[in-house]
Amino acid sequence: MSMQTTESSHPSLSHTDEFAASSTDVLLLIGRVLLGWLFLGSAWSKLSGGIAGFAGYLKALQVPAPEFFAWIGAVVEFLIGVSLILGIATRYGALLCVLFLIVATALAHRYWEYPPAQVTAQYNNFIKNLAIIGR
Repeated sequence: MSMQTTESSHPSLSHTDEFAASSTDVLLLIGRVLLGWLFLGSAWSKLSGGIAGFAGYLKALQVPAPEFFAWIGAVVEFLIGVSLILGIATRYGALLCVLFLIVATALAHRYWEYPPAQVTAQYNNFIKNLAIIGR
């Protein structure tokens, strides 16, 4: 039988543990808003005039009906952002986020297929998406 303790294994870290334990709700809120802001900002740039560029990017990736899927992608990003920022149906927003990121990563961030000048940026997007999925 194990006993759980809230004390740190190292005395100098006990203040950090105490802060984390007492600030969990605030820290989760900040993280959720920042993550939502990432998606809302991306969606806003598409929905406020950049949808044609996004559709062109999807066309270059050989996505069928790129205009249709550009709108779908932008709206999904918007819903994810709103859900996370406002705290409305966050579990569904998080599930939608994971599904969106799986599709986006599989379609657009296959860094090994890009020209050498773009590999690093695409690799960073690939890893960022994996990190968000793992969150």
